[in-house]
Amino acid sequence: MSETVVVVVPDADILASTVAARLAIKIIDAQAVHGSASVVLTGGRVAAKVLRAVRELPASAAIDWSRVDLWWGDERYLPSGDPDRNETQARDALLDKLPLDPARVHAMPASDGPDGADAVAAAAGYASELAAAAEPGAALPRFDVLMLGVGEDGHVASLFPDHPVLQQTGTTAATFDSPKPPPVRVTLTLSTIQSADEVWLIAAGPDKAAPIGTVLSGGHLPAASASGVQRTLWLLDQAAAANVPTRA
Repeated sequence: MSETVVVVVPDADILASTVAARLAIKIIDAQAVHGSASVVLTGGRVAAKVLRAVRELPASAAIDWSRVDLWWGDERYLPSGDPDRNETQARDALLDKLPLDPARVHAMPASDGPDGADAVAAAAGYASELAAAAEPGAALPRFDVLMLGVGEDGHVASLFPDHPVLQQTGTTAATFDSPKPPPVRVTLTLSTIQSADEVWLIAAGPDKAAPIGTVLSGGHLPAASASGVQRTLWLLDQAAAANVPTRA
């Protein structure tokens, strides 16, 4: 049965270091069991801090980075290299400094890629890439850990409250008319997120306290549906955890 764990640390810097240490251990353990590790990355300020902290960890030297598959939970549908893309942020913070296998870095499509402005085709292409990395007959590969930020409105990835994309049943979807710019995005669906062994929801700052308190009190926001098969881990600083009920 899946368990939910809430971890609260003093501030955003300590949060980044804590998540980085957990991530390194998770990758090392996954490689010991499976021979490889599969991680889904997220974007945002805390995510960038986490990736920079991974680079400074002595434990990162114990990781065989050539046997790590990296995926993304969502992406802004912008040209390759745009500073607002999650991929660009991740490469700047960590990925370009690692001996990764380029074939195992599965960036979501960009708007200047083969699909051009067709975000639906781009999402379908990413679904095909996911399926190609899965076991025969499966639509998704194994995700050892899938990391998510939590928006001020309780969204995760590019899955916004009351948005039609929440009803998508495939493994990926294009998001249009996003309430946060840019309006067009590509995202994993809730069912894909829920296929991960572990889902980590990472948040810092007082602007995250209201939605996190709502979710952990039983409220219905997209973040409430982001759960892992084995474990759902909330990693928060004290400001983001201000409204967490004591039983959580």
